[in-house]
Amino acid sequence: MSTAAPLEGSVDDWLAWQLTLHASEMELGLDRVAEVARRLGVPSGHGQRVIVAGTNGKGSCVTLIENLLAEHGRVGTYTSPHLWRYNERFRLDGEPVSDARLLSAFRAVEAARGDTGLTFFEYGTLAALWLFDDQAVDFAVLEVGLGGRLDAVNIVDADVALITNIGLDHIDWLGDDRESIGHEKAGVMRTERPALCCDRQPPASLIAHAQSIGARLECIGDAFDIEADVDGWRFFRGPHTRRLHPTSGVLADNLAGALAAVDALTGALPEAQSIEKACCAQARLPGRRERVDGEVAIIYDVAHNAEAVAVLADELAEQPAAGCTHIVLGMLADKPVETVVSHLEKVADRFYFAGLDTLGSRGLAARDLAARVGVEGGCFDSPAAALAAACHASQVGDRIVVCGSFLTVAHARRPMPS
Repeated sequence: MSTAAPLEGSVDDWLAWQLTLHASEMELGLDRVAEVARRLGVPSGHGQRVIVAGTNGKGSCVTLIENLLAEHGRVGTYTSPHLWRYNERFRLDGEPVSDARLLSAFRAVEAARGDTGLTFFEYGTLAALWLFDDQAVDFAVLEVGLGGRLDAVNIVDADVALITNIGLDHIDWLGDDRESIGHEKAGVMRTERPALCCDRQPPASLIAHAQSIGARLECIGDAFDIEADVDGWRFFRGPHTRRLHPTSGVLADNLAGALAAVDALTGALPEAQSIEKACCAQARLPGRRERVDGEVAIIYDVAHNAEAVAVLADELAEQPAAGCTHIVLGMLADKPVETVVSHLEKVADRFYFAGLDTLGSRGLAARDLAARVGVEGGCFDSPAAALAAACHASQVGDRIVVCGSFLTVAHARRPMPS
């Protein structure tokens, strides 16, 4: 039984209290959160909404869409998880919300909640919807937390759905094959509304669901695409085209999905200068191919499943370091650590295993991680300690790659931003 809400408390007080509201960390299903949303009166009929689902690239696509829509009006974005501060999950016109606004949202949700138990994520989702209505945003860009069909974000009747890709992650919740996972993610589609898919081999289940509900499915490589051109990239969707210069740190298919979503919402593509500006903003997103240059370069990437790490490893192989590559790796226990390490072994000269067991119930101790993968490497109690050891062992021309989890990047990358 939870105690009363900390109505006069801080954001941290509220977050600690929210964790006591429900017996489990996650419970997929829309009935409870939809009922509280109805009492809260969210979302209202104002503005347009985009839902972004997919295994990888959701956060990058949200940031691209956010920046591409900025010239069209006020934009609210909701993403998860955060790296350092909970407020990062909620942005208004590109800036994290203040504590004062977040506390107002929490109090509004609590006034409507009654005795309904909500998970931590459900509470935050309702707070986001209240914030965006309160601020009368013209566009709300909402990232799915897990799956799609039964995720709390899916109570929103989205004008456009974007599915980045389908990979094997969260298999205990979503199924252990791409067809099962594709069906779950397809649940964010809506009848007679654009549903954009950036997976170049979409599961049959996703296509079948779109057909069964009459969604206007558009797949990359067909209805829209981004291709190598003489001077860079060329994007097209129907009659609309743009020639673009590649931006380091921006994946072409993510950009294609974001541009298609904005075109579907507004009926026009942004000008090339606006696209370049949005790409630069996404390239600065912390923890997504984030590179800190120096005598020893450090790359921070939150890649935490097999598909994302495979892409990271391929990029590292295509752009080799002058010296050695040191991998700082910390992972959660329910991730495919053996497959992840098999990809990284192709580019790694040395591993530094970072323990996450003290940072959350799902975290894997460094020695357990090393034992599971059977690869030689140093074992450290924390990501910060592992990174410090890698820095100490590195020489000019080497590079360090920090990856495996949001927790790994968050606790290794210091100092924290203000």
